Amino acid sequence: MRSFINGSVGTIVGETSPIEFRFLISRMIGNGTYVKAKADGKDWVLARVENLRRSNTAFSINQFNGSDNKRAGREIVLAEARVMGVGGNGRLHLPTTPVRPGDPVFLADDKLIKTALGLSKGELYIGQLRGYNICVELDANTLVQKHCSVLAKTGSGKSYTAAVILEELLEKDVALLIIDPHGEYISMKEPNREGDFAKFNLKPRGYDVVVYTPTDMATNLRADRPFRFYGLNLSARELAKMIPPENGSGQIGLLYETISALSAEIDPYSLEDIIDQVVRSNSKVKWNLVGHLESLLELGLYSSSETPLDELLRPGRASVMDMTGIIPELQAMIVAKLLTEIFEARKRQLISPGMLVIEEAHNYIPERGTGNAASTNIIRTIAAEGRKFGLGLMVISQRPARVDKNVLSQCNTQIIMRVTNPNDLKALSKGLEGMTIELEEEIKSLPPGIAMLVSNEIERPITVDVRARKSKHGGVSTPIISDKNSSAFDRLEAARTNSNSLKWPKIEYKSGGSLLRKIFGVGKI
Repeated sequence: MRSFINGSVGTIVGETSPIEFRFLISRMIGNGTYVKAKADGKDWVLARVENLRRSNTAFSINQFNGSDNKRAGREIVLAEARVMGVGGNGRLHLPTTPVRPGDPVFLADDKLIKTALGLSKGELYIGQLRGYNICVELDANTLVQKHCSVLAKTGSGKSYTAAVILEELLEKDVALLIIDPHGEYISMKEPNREGDFAKFNLKPRGYDVVVYTPTDMATNLRADRPFRFYGLNLSARELAKMIPPENGSGQIGLLYETISALSAEIDPYSLEDIIDQVVRSNSKVKWNLVGHLESLLELGLYSSSETPLDELLRPGRASVMDMTGIIPELQAMIVAKLLTEIFEARKRQLISPGMLVIEEAHNYIPERGTGNAASTNIIRTIAAEGRKFGLGLMVISQRPARVDKNVLSQCNTQIIMRVTNPNDLKALSKGLEGMTIELEEEIKSLPPGIAMLVSNEIERPITVDVRARKSKHGGVSTPIISDKNSSAFDRLEAARTNSNSLKWPKIEYKSGGSLLRKIFGVGKI
């Protein structure tokens, strides 16, 4: 075997193949290190260290005798490297022949890594290649037009990472509509005061964020404005979508009869008029229907003055639809109506293109067998057809196995943080091309703030040290269950009176809405 060469980190040993090789380390390097070796003595082969093994002949099972001579044998460290490909013209291609045993292995230079992996293009700065000072930048048009998913277990930083991407999109004048069940993205208004800004060469800043609530402003004190659907001359078909489907055809039939009769008598008629007309009915199911309709009325979602669409979605602005205080079933109904109108308006080019962001996506597009949601069909349609009409989609979830696979399969950019649940890992394996046991183990052990990026624009999955947020992080903190200094009642009462805490409306059933408007500026970003 050849001796180590100056500047090398090791020498190739044993059998090699076009997709992997092993090398004896001459100076210590870590897992995830990118190395290079010559392919047939010409082009450089880029490889990534995926396993390290240390051994010492003095401590083999057969030879160990309990002596104190701990360094009697020769200690070696063997690295296992997976070939990424041969870099050329900004693309990777697999070598046709394996590297040669005995050849030296060197650390890959930044230029080779950037060029070979496709990191030298794009304008959305999301972080640095883990272990390197190499910026990872995604192409804005590809991300928006071909959809994106952010998947991770709770506490791994999925919402933080999603907000980093949203910051970059806002700086490119993309219009965003964020479906936010818990108000996590409200804080993007304010600059961040914590983070390693020097490392990532950043400056804190806040963004143009407007928070809407489908309920009343007294219920959600964090909202800037109420969100309202047009509430005059509502059709029976429109209102029927706001009635839980399990309530039977009797109520729906009564609703159609009522509105048919009412429309011939009053113009315009309101939700109150519909309720009055139902009350005068002789139907046995009228009081159940009245209960549903009064819940909608109390919510305040319908109004004679609807929220203007061009106000709701504007280039460079994030409109946050804060669903705080609304039960999940109604949230899905609101989202279904909202996104249906957006999609139809975009097809007619009545609004500009842009991106829809669905946080806690497993609640709005559950996988078959894990639940039902009124919003599933329209989100599936946008995932499949939205790119043709300039409507992008970002789905964010802590339970990949519970998110509709039809939607996830349409996301060409996937950002995966730590996942440990076996069902979620299985779901990821089905959706990711080239998933290996090594990649699965890496996903299970990713620390917070580190993400695996899989994209058609990047040649191989890479791990990224996600940059610091420029805006304030607003993740929902876990409430304290045990506190020696206060009773559970005192803590609940304090939370209830805190202006930033959740307040629940006095309703049983709830409903959906109408909306559309600007999504990120016409033409290229």
